Amino acid sequence: MIEALDIHVTGIVQGVGFRPFVYRMAKKYLINGWVLNAADGVNIHAEGESRLLDEFVIELSENAPAAAQVKEIELKEVPLQNFDSFEIRFSDDAAVRETTLVSADLATCDDCAAELFNPNDRRFRYPFINCTNCGPRFTIIDALPYDRVSTSMKDFTMCERCAAEYADPLDRRFHAQPDACFECGPHLSLAWRPDCEATPGEDFPTRGAGDMPSDALPDGWRITWGKTRETSDALIARAVELLCVGQVVAVKGLGGFHLVCDARNAGAIARLREGKRRGGKPFAVMMANAEAARSVCEVTPEEEKALSDPARPIVLLKKRPGVALAAGLADKLPELGVMLPATPVQLLLLHDFARALEEMGVPEPPMLVMTSGNIHDEPIVTDDAEARGKLGGIACAVLGNDRAILSRYDDSVVRIISAGSAGAAVQVIRRARGFAPVPLKLAQASTNPEAAAVPEDAAAPEATGAAGYEGSPETAGHEAAVAPVLFAAGSEQKSTFAFVRGSEAFVSQHVGDLENAEAFDAWLDAKSRFEKLFELRATRLACDAHPEYLASKWAREQARKLDIPLVEVQHHHAHIASVIGENGLSGAVCGIAFDGTGFGADGSIWGGEVLLANAQAYERFANFAYVPMPGGAACVKNPLRMAYGVLWEFDLLEHPAAKRVLDALGEQADLCDQMIERGLNTPMTSSVGRLFDAASAILGICEHPTYESEAAVLLEAAMGPAASPDGGSTDEAGVNGRYSVAITKNTATSKSTAQDTSVLLFDAVPTFKALLDDMQAGIPAATIARRFHGAFVEAIVNAAKLAYSVYGVSTVALSGGVFMNRFIIEHALAALQDEGFTVAVNRELPPNDGCISYGQAVIACAQDETTHDE
Repeated sequence: MIEALDIHVTGIVQGVGFRPFVYRMAKKYLINGWVLNAADGVNIHAEGESRLLDEFVIELSENAPAAAQVKEIELKEVPLQNFDSFEIRFSDDAAVRETTLVSADLATCDDCAAELFNPNDRRFRYPFINCTNCGPRFTIIDALPYDRVSTSMKDFTMCERCAAEYADPLDRRFHAQPDACFECGPHLSLAWRPDCEATPGEDFPTRGAGDMPSDALPDGWRITWGKTRETSDALIARAVELLCVGQVVAVKGLGGFHLVCDARNAGAIARLREGKRRGGKPFAVMMANAEAARSVCEVTPEEEKALSDPARPIVLLKKRPGVALAAGLADKLPELGVMLPATPVQLLLLHDFARALEEMGVPEPPMLVMTSGNIHDEPIVTDDAEARGKLGGIACAVLGNDRAILSRYDDSVVRIISAGSAGAAVQVIRRARGFAPVPLKLAQASTNPEAAAVPEDAAAPEATGAAGYEGSPETAGHEAAVAPVLFAAGSEQKSTFAFVRGSEAFVSQHVGDLENAEAFDAWLDAKSRFEKLFELRATRLACDAHPEYLASKWAREQARKLDIPLVEVQHHHAHIASVIGENGLSGAVCGIAFDGTGFGADGSIWGGEVLLANAQAYERFANFAYVPMPGGAACVKNPLRMAYGVLWEFDLLEHPAAKRVLDALGEQADLCDQMIERGLNTPMTSSVGRLFDAASAILGICEHPTYESEAAVLLEAAMGPAASPDGGSTDEAGVNGRYSVAITKNTATSKSTAQDTSVLLFDAVPTFKALLDDMQAGIPAATIARRFHGAFVEAIVNAAKLAYSVYGVSTVALSGGVFMNRFIIEHALAALQDEGFTVAVNRELPPNDGCISYGQAVIACAQDETTHDE
């Protein structure tokens, strides 16, 4: 029996090949009718046999394109209109323009990868092969709607064969905007300096490549192009040759350049580290597949899934016991960042590098360092000429191309954590390429506070190309016509910003630390691109309350200049609000925000906070007792100073084990003492992050960090196998009650408020005394580090218990940079769940300051709603 259905599909279903997919399924199941993009999703009118209609709908739900995410399918029986074919209808571009979002960039799909290495395919070894299901998206777009003329592909006119594919609804490349081939471009280029010592002979650019003339560039470099398969392969061969002899090559990716070298060559890694001024921060590597990764790391099924996700994030994997990695790659750390190839160029480079190693008799799987193409603290380089200028002192050659990058994106980073009874879950460490800019829902507070961030099946989203987003981006357009736009400026470190339009929060990619002019310019540039593409103009602003953050200063100036409202948000409230917003929590939560630095309501530096909070407001229930920071920010770079401040405050300087710190400080010890006694440049802090720094320095694990949080990172690493959830009960941390955090009643004054003065103080004196006692007794540092960590897990649980006993709050929200610590987050989740608490964590954003802009947006919107209600 022939029936008719109107089908409405919501989710990420525009700009991802969903309409041609519907067309192909309609042909497969003999369905007549039409499909078109609508303002709130995709509409389908389908007529066919009842059984075939059922199978058609199942296909839409279960086998959608890789880049699509189907949230909901609504079915409605309607009268037959007796269509005799199925067609793709083209909607009114003006009506849909505001509602169509561009997919995040996607890794090369399996179909394209197969064609890339198929000698019989016309795109055999074409470095820019792509289709509707993969390839660049946001990094090449200049304006909406997402058409080729509005991308950096506009300069490449499709050849006849590519144009035919582009126009054929049955073809995998139907409306694939970056569609191209060797004939119509883009193409690879290889640039080098004639005086570069790494150049293997004067015939470097042409050796074995036939007739490949090179051109002189104004900056003194020479360049040659790979406009045919043969010349393109020759450029890749030259790059591989350089990698094999231990040199560094700058390689252009989707969102910027990578600096690449052989990950098994300690000399190459040392040159790369020196050139980038990177210090000891670990490098990530690229390997061919999960099986290759298993040769050096443990890879669980969940981690394999994350590795192969279309976003192609870097996944932090535990090193295999006994595996020796090259010096300088990821020294002293239990994890290694691993990514699989995300682009055709990376596939070709790794494939040819593997072949070269095989010819050299090297048995190990190929492994290439793939690190951001930038100098320390600067934005990632996106332009070929800029790469030659800025990276030329590190790389001996630049493998670029003539397709412009319009949006700057680093690689995303995730890891799999054990989320207690919820099992394995993804924790986002850095949200960038492959995840952003797909918006997050600015969820309305749920009426069920138990709907928190560690549900029965997961504590965080799967690592999907759309960052786990389930809402319909297309619905935002209707609200945008009447709703104001909020801009949240974010934090100083791990900076992101966020625009809110209706119920959608457009959280930017990771921008970096806004500590220099170039980084701030990159932040401004990214903001301007969001404004242009999504037609966003802020009518109100939110920022961190810190008086010196560059983004906050900018926001205050804009609010004054444009005469628009500004909400200044306390840093740790933003952390907790980000968890509340992501999970749609209602009512109060016990928010535990542990990090390194945040401007407090009393003017001090916070970072060990227990807040009773909702999306509108907070009260400071408890905090770690203040300790002095002699030299202020200098303590971050010199944790021995922080150690002195902690030992001074805790009256432990006379402890025999403290002598090691005093000796290491030398004359600085007297200087620190004078600064503390006189109150000179010695702010007070409640930061848990700084306590971890101090412990690391006291134990001699890290006295001179070369990157942010290295002292705390190495303190965690020092635990070794004990850091795993199976490494022993946290009860051992007590060791007869010695390792504990004391809890005392705080003292208020006549000027105290619920925001700046807590009810309770957490005092780490017993923990540090136990640490020194164990040092004096010769207890191994690994055991001491394990006990130290356990004390803070115990403090987290005690904070939740106290909040429940006093206020009946049973939902706990965890956020802040300290929860990047695998031991802390995993053991806290398990312990809190064992005590019956519902635990909320960041799901689609990192717990570090990358979530601050979203948290600011949640608070500003909630306060605005409260104002309107009044």
